[in-house]
Amino acid sequence: MPILVTLIVLSLGIYLFYKIKSVRTKMPMEKKWITGKSSIALGAFVALFGINQLFLFHTTTTYIIAAVFISVGLFSVYGGYKMYKYYLPYAVEEAANQKG
Repeated sequence: MPILVTLIVLSLGIYLFYKIKSVRTKMPMEKKWITGKSSIALGAFVALFGINQLFLFHTTTTYIIAAVFISVGLFSVYGGYKMYKYYLPYAVEEAANQKG
């Protein structure tokens, strides 16, 4: 499944991009907002990795581990999305206060 491999590598790259961006920023609300985006990307990476394992191996152990990876990844995506939505207005306000 080359499409899954491409999505896995892409989500890992996006995660690293946002994690580095999070470390480099000085504003606390923007840091938490960017951390939410990196959490979404990391969750997508883990979930896609679990889905990819379903296509590679066909054993009971693989199905159990893939289900764990997919569920942990989806919970991380959900938590990251909630974090992103919660801190977005605060990050916008913080950026507006920084300018003015």
